[in-house]
Amino acid sequence: MERVTIEKAKRLFGNNFVGLEELRPLFEKMRLSYVSVQVPIIQYSYDELLKYSKDYVLILGIPELNNTPLSIHTFRNVFGVNPDLLEPCFYNQDWYLNEDFIYKTLDLRWYLLKRDVLEDSRAVQPDELLKNNVIFPNAILCVYTFWAYYYARHVKLWYYDFVWCNDTDHNGDRIYVGKYHDIDGMNKDGFSIHRHLALRNCYSSINCL
Repeated sequence: MERVTIEKAKRLFGNNFVGLEELRPLFEKMRLSYVSVQVPIIQYSYDELLKYSKDYVLILGIPELNNTPLSIHTFRNVFGVNPDLLEPCFYNQDWYLNEDFIYKTLDLRWYLLKRDVLEDSRAVQPDELLKNNVIFPNAILCVYTFWAYYYARHVKLWYYDFVWCNDTDHNGDRIYVGKYHDIDGMNKDGFSIHRHLALRNCYSSINCL
């Protein structure tokens, strides 16, 4: 397989390429040094990159810097939950703070991630999407890409949309993230992290006369 250079990949993807140089504004905002990062080779073939270059983001995943894990927990600590103080930020909710998935990090490798949602996936149950071979990203990949893309390109991804993730909470409920802006204006802006509650025996009814 022909090795694809950083320069060639950058030409292919244009603004949808996020390598180490494009990550620099994010890491500077987080006050993290990235000079020691050894950039891995791009593991995708040229044909694969060409196929996805128009509507996917090619991004360099980094697990940690200066012994600081690049986890959802770290991102939340840096960017907070108050849009009046700093944007972009997380939506102000705390249900997930004791969940394991917020401590996960990426591997040191390149990732391909769909920039916009699949139109035919709207309002479709996640199990049905999985049956149709849709591959859900990790929540940390979405969080990492959201902030990296914003600081590199000044664009908030998934501004009006939620994205299913392959993570679950301690009850096995699936995680979904995104939808930075509430179009109805009822809630403050912020990157949301939610869970899709499955029906269990504890969900029941009483009668009222």
